[in-house]
Order: sequence, then structure tokens, then C-alpha cells
Amino acid sequence: MKKNIELLAPVGDFECLKAAVQNGADSVYFGGSLFNARASATNFNDEELEKVINYCALRNVRTHLTLNILIKNSEFKDAILMAKRAYELGIDALIVQDFGLAKVLMKLFPDLPIHASTQMTIHNLEGVKELEKLGYSRAVLSRELSISEIEYICNNSNIEIETFIHGALCISYSGQCFFSSMVGGRSRKPWKMCSTL
Repeated sequence: MKKNIELLAPVGDFECLKAAVQNGADSVYFGGSLFNARASATNFNDEELEKVINYCALRNVRTHLTLNILIKNSEFKDAILMAKRAYELGIDALIVQDFGLAKVLMKLFPDLPIHASTQMTIHNLEGVKELEKLGYSRAVLSRELSISEIEYICNNSNIEIETFIHGALCISYSGQCFFSSMVGGRSRKPWKMCSTL
């Protein structure tokens, strides 16, 4: 079976976006002002989303918005509103970590592909098959997998598979970013430890 290969590049500002598009990216992914794992990185604000999506659509480049953190009850409504805005602007896919959020998004926007974030730490075929049953259209695999493990998963699954090929700076298991949050203040702020522990 022939596999399609897509070059997907991360972008955090408009200059990075133009560089990725002009140098051959098939797709780009980026965070908005909220609900993404790159809290201290540059992200696009709500006003910039439309400009980014339109720029890419005119150049036949697909856009993926990251909503790749665990969503608290108090954040759920705002996360849905952000996804709705991106959907209305023409986003091509959402990259999601939270199972509950993904389930609601699949129900609200059945024609919008939902990708399982690398934050979910999917590292074997069984995990990919579960995502497929749940309705995800793509699994972003953990970065620790070997080429032969990735090939095995690709050859035995029916959803799209995405892998990182460059840029992993994780010093712990990728996708489990509480460590980098504690050390460098990146990602979400870690939950406070219970004082009785």
C-alpha cells in the first residue's frame, strides 16, 4: 500500500509561517493564545488566526491548531469556543490531548479531523488502534520510537501516523512535559503537590 508523506512544520509567528510555506511545507501547526503546550513560546493571538489560515489556504498549505493540554472543567467552554472559531475560519485539523475535549469536538464538528497529540504518549500499535476506535484521524507518535517500530505501526493501522523527525529537546519521555514545566516554566504550570505528601 502506497503511503503519502507530508512535511508538517511548527510555526510560532508570521515570519516562521512564511519561511515554512515558502520552503515547501505541506502543512503547518501552531498554537493559539490558550490551550497549547508551548505556553512560553510565541503563539498566534485570536486576531492572527484568520490571517494565518487564509495565508495558508491561498497557498494550498493545510493548517493544524494545537489544543494539546489537559483541559480543566473551568476551561472547557473556552476551549470549545476556540475550536469553533478555528473551525469557522477553515482550520484543517485540531491536535488534541484531552480525551473528553476530543470526544465533544468530534460530535460538534464531525467533518473536522482530530489528531491525537504526542502529549498522549502513544508508543505502540495497541494505542493507535484504540485511538482509531475512538474516532481520531491521526496519531502523533512518541518520539522515542525506532524506525522499525514506526514502520510496524504504519503497516498495521488504518489511521494517519505522524512522527517527529527534528527538534525534539525533551530530556524526559516526550509528551510528559511536567518535568520541563517544573525546570524551565514551559508548558502548563505543574499542579501543586499536596502538602501532606
